Amino acid sequence: MQLEKTTRMNFLFDFYQALLTEKQRSYMEYYYLDDLSLGEIAEEYEISRQAVYDNIRRTGAMLEEYERKLMLFEKFQHRKAIINELAEKVKSGNAEPAEMLELIDRLKEWD
Repeated sequence: MQLEKTTRMNFLFDFYQALLTEKQRSYMEYYYLDDLSLGEIAEEYEISRQAVYDNIRRTGAMLEEYERKLMLFEKFQHRKAIINELAEKVKSGNAEPAEMLELIDRLKEWD
């Protein structure tokens, strides 16, 4: 479960990091990308572990709210699934043109 949350936060961070402050970006990078502990981040910034935790929790909630409103990650996942399906049909060599066009139309819906 924790790995899923970390993976999701990493994706959300990729999509929405430009909307965060420098401090929020730093904490999230240290915690989720560099896998530093709360204590290590607190030591780096000379603040309490609780302050780091609170900031990471609030920033994570902000990222989730951005996703709820903008849906960039959800759209990315849908497009990726359709592209993979399209690629498999092309690789198999037995894709009908109508099937390919239907997948392309589905892909356009997510733009």
